[in-house]
Amino acid sequence: MGKKLELLAPAGDREKFMIALEYGADAVYFGGGPFSLRAAGDEFSPDDIRDCVAYAHANGKKAYLTLNVYAHDEDFGPLRAYLESIRGIPVDAFLVSDLGVLSLIREVLPDARFHASTQANVTNLRAAKAWADLGAERIVLARELSLEEIRTIRDGLPDEIELEAFVHGAMCISYSGRCLLSNFMAGRDANRGLCTHPCRWKYALVEEKRPGTYYPVEEDDRGTYFMNSNDLCMIGHIKDLADAGVTSLKIEGRMKSMYYVATTVRAYRMAIRDYENGTARDLTDELSKASHRRYTTGFYYGNPGRDDQNYEDSNYIRNYSFVGKVLSYDRETGIAVVQQRNKIVRGDEVEIIGPGEVRFRQTIEEMTDPETGLSLKEAPHPKQLLKIKMKNEVKRDYILQKPLNEESDPQ
Repeated sequence: MGKKLELLAPAGDREKFMIALEYGADAVYFGGGPFSLRAAGDEFSPDDIRDCVAYAHANGKKAYLTLNVYAHDEDFGPLRAYLESIRGIPVDAFLVSDLGVLSLIREVLPDARFHASTQANVTNLRAAKAWADLGAERIVLARELSLEEIRTIRDGLPDEIELEAFVHGAMCISYSGRCLLSNFMAGRDANRGLCTHPCRWKYALVEEKRPGTYYPVEEDDRGTYFMNSNDLCMIGHIKDLADAGVTSLKIEGRMKSMYYVATTVRAYRMAIRDYENGTARDLTDELSKASHRRYTTGFYYGNPGRDDQNYEDSNYIRNYSFVGKVLSYDRETGIAVVQQRNKIVRGDEVEIIGPGEVRFRQTIEEMTDPETGLSLKEAPHPKQLLKIKMKNEVKRDYILQKPLNEESDPQ
């Protein structure tokens, strides 16, 4: 076994940041507002960043700030002001893809450390060495690489240069995510954090002299989603990634829910623990409780081919519903205060999970309003507070979920 593996989780806001660490992440990556390729997803003020980084460090964890936008000249004034606003916050590294952005970071924050983002399209050893020569401490590899190609890059780099690779989440049809389709079709530039995901849209063919007549690209009367990739999932292949020289296992999903972050991080932490113990088990069901598309191993074992595209629809699969989060627990009474996240009805059978491998099932036999003490038959209101008697002891941020066995549209 080589270097200790790092489990790296996404966070789109403070709640997700804290949950990621609590459920087993070693590090969290989060965005710098409009400069992070998730302009609509990251909600971190400078004070949020300061608090989150302090929390991570107090718990022996790391925090990486993404500034991987491909900037235009008009971006550098606001970017300079942003960097000035976070001066003195000890983020562990910046994720960078644009050399102009890197030069400004070095000018404003000369002691800053940085990683070469996956947007830098590192697909070969020479590129990895070039970024290392510029001072990158870690290379976030392009998703197009196979395990054999990763091994070649690892063998050619100094030991101190780390490799990071995506292990889970949405895949992009474009080369390392550098896509012009959104900009062309919707006027929103994916390379500046505004992707509208047109690769997930439904397409058909229209012949010039037959306007209004739509021909399916595939032999399917509903059309085709020929750019719609399945989701990456490498939870059963941790050893192969480690053997290839990857030391940071990255989960995609800064735009995803807190529930997704918790369940995905928890599952991969279990898989890494199995790897460290020399054991293995099928943990796919743990991942499948959060919304997902069908899974693929991407390019790791060679060209994925047509079977790794979903030509039928862009819907998510949902097996479970996230119905509540524990806010507090009274050991004497066994009663938890729960914040509702989706409708709960008295009589529901729910599963409660927590960090590690905490899991148990129970039926919701009684719910009461914390303020009035009145018994409730159902809890349909968003983030409604409830008092629920728990079969076992729980802690803050434990999750209540219930099975659905249905498909639904993306959330």
